[in-house]
Amino acid sequence: MPAERTILIVVGPEYEDLEVWYPKLRLEESGYVVKLAGIGEREYRGKHGYPCPVDGSVADFRAEDLVGLVVPGGWAPDKLRRDPEVLRRVREVHEAGRMIATICHGPWVLISAGIVRGRRMTSTVGIRDDLVNAGARWIDEPAVVDGNVVSARVPKDLPAFGRAMLGVLGRVS
Repeated sequence: MPAERTILIVVGPEYEDLEVWYPKLRLEESGYVVKLAGIGEREYRGKHGYPCPVDGSVADFRAEDLVGLVVPGGWAPDKLRRDPEVLRRVREVHEAGRMIATICHGPWVLISAGIVRGRRMTSTVGIRDDLVNAGARWIDEPAVVDGNVVSARVPKDLPAFGRAMLGVLGRVS
């Protein structure tokens, strides 16, 4: 068990601003240490222009030191899903039974990591077919929990997403 209750949020270019900052603050308020990790740059700009300096690259953080990992949406997941270290870390955290949380377009990363088949999940309706074609059962609800995987649709669902993450973390951390 990690000494700190550390959660990694993966960030890339044109991330959805609210889908990074709301979970970060909500998790920190609940006593978790939240680290922001990217895929090479030291800082990213969100879709709405908010800067996000990162604590390091995804490769700098070991899965065994994490109680969870969050993949926000925006356009960043299209870049993140191409990075082998991101996919490796998602698979490792998932295989350890720790929380994997994702919202909006974030499930693209989980699809590329090969962990959605047979799961109940939600997302923005724009990638519903991607999830279904990857073997997930798409549910139109604000937040869906299936084992250690939490998914949510869009920014308006962030309160439900936060509650769902904390519920799963209470079981796995």
